[in-house]
Amino acid sequence: MNPSESGNLGDVFAAYAGSERVAIIDLYDPAVPREYSYQEFSENCDAVANGLLVAGLEPNDRVGILALNRVEFLEVLFGAMRAGCVPVMINVKLPDETVEYIICDAGMQIVFADTEQTARVPENVRTVSFGESKDPFDEFKIRSDEAFPSFFPGHGDIAEQPYTSGSTGRPKGVLLDHIGQVWMTEKIVESRDIREDDCSVISAPLYHKNALLAVKSALSAGGRIVLFSRFDAKEYIRAIERYRLTMLTGVPTMYALILQEEKLLDQTNLSSVRNCSMGSAPASDNLLETLAVRFPDAKLNLNYGITEGGPILFAWTHPDGLPRPPTSVGFPIDGVEIKLVGGPDEDQGVLHVKSPGVMKGYHNLPDATKNVLSAEGWMDTGDILRRDDIGWYYFVDRADDMFVCAGENIYPSDVETMLERHQDVMQAAVVPAPHPLKSHVPFAWVVKRDGSILDEEAVKEHSLKNGPVYAYPRRVFFVDALPLSGTNKIDRRALEARAVEKVREDDDAT
Repeated sequence: MNPSESGNLGDVFAAYAGSERVAIIDLYDPAVPREYSYQEFSENCDAVANGLLVAGLEPNDRVGILALNRVEFLEVLFGAMRAGCVPVMINVKLPDETVEYIICDAGMQIVFADTEQTARVPENVRTVSFGESKDPFDEFKIRSDEAFPSFFPGHGDIAEQPYTSGSTGRPKGVLLDHIGQVWMTEKIVESRDIREDDCSVISAPLYHKNALLAVKSALSAGGRIVLFSRFDAKEYIRAIERYRLTMLTGVPTMYALILQEEKLLDQTNLSSVRNCSMGSAPASDNLLETLAVRFPDAKLNLNYGITEGGPILFAWTHPDGLPRPPTSVGFPIDGVEIKLVGGPDEDQGVLHVKSPGVMKGYHNLPDATKNVLSAEGWMDTGDILRRDDIGWYYFVDRADDMFVCAGENIYPSDVETMLERHQDVMQAAVVPAPHPLKSHVPFAWVVKRDGSILDEEAVKEHSLKNGPVYAYPRRVFFVDALPLSGTNKIDRRALEARAVEKVREDDDAT
């Protein structure tokens, strides 16, 4: 059954459900690849849906998934939606108390988990294990000779409930409905020209918006997916040639780590790649230039998205066919309304968005919903963007990442962009460090170009020559890679904690 018939997001690849073509290559264990045809994968999703009904679950009941990337994760995801249940994807990197909070907040009756994750689920919640256990996944599935009759969602029926990262408080459940997410998937396939002959790689976690949308759009187009349980730069590179990957996905830090594997890249045929997609954080000009040299036949595409927004808002192409500036996040997708609020002019400000893909609200949090979602459906993203004179958009910063130094407002991304203009800086992250007189001062963490002898004084000198005096980093620390949060964004909270620790160490030394 096609989603156009049922309106169910779980049927997003139903047009290919009877095909023997390969849909998923599961590299949970890279030494033992598992291939699944569209028909086999769809039948497994149906078996999960049958199992949920037999287990007593009803439409709108929440179904938890606590696991690394694997095909079983996706079988539960699509099977639950076909049954009318709401999958809740849980970040495995969260502390135990936060995992328990999400399970309780969502009111889950059942959680599907990797064997090593099962002990984290409260005893009163049924736990089905993807490995060997007293309640194994293979025995949960119930097969039938007939295709499962998918639930027909009505207006506002929820398809999935991801949770925010909780970096500034407790995670919030985001209510995304079937109608909006089917619309979003179709728009992504159309605007990104995703094809049947594409082969996409997924190594970011499936509980993250970018990875999950990449899966839905690739399967909706009838393409193949190569699925890693976690990111490994060497295995990622080897997969490019082995599976003739055409669509690469990741965050800037992943690409920076890939580019460090120069010898392996030299030995690998990279000619199949036609798109390199990256999101969750801005990318430096140096990183983009180096990628362009390694992948000369590929288009490099920066993405902007927010879970509450659907999540993707921008297309890779301009409706007039105009060339895309390298650091632009795109042009609004047809059907997405945008306005910039509270900035110096109409071309810069906090992004507000309205589209069928925007969330219906936060789960059981009406006040938090009202704070970001208007009665007319406009959502305040909290992100500052700017627009150029032909309609391309650019990410500026998170409004809540701004900090004050001696009365001056500092936006970390402005300082990071300035630092990344140095030829030896691949990536930079700037956070506030406490200061007794100035409130805060900038500290920077920098990933150097491989082989560079760049030092702290050179970075400071570059900053003073190319930016305002108040914004130069008072301390610079060099790292092999920037820390990532569970959602693959730069973990600014972790860096802020390190900054506090460094200040304390300096105080102790004096």
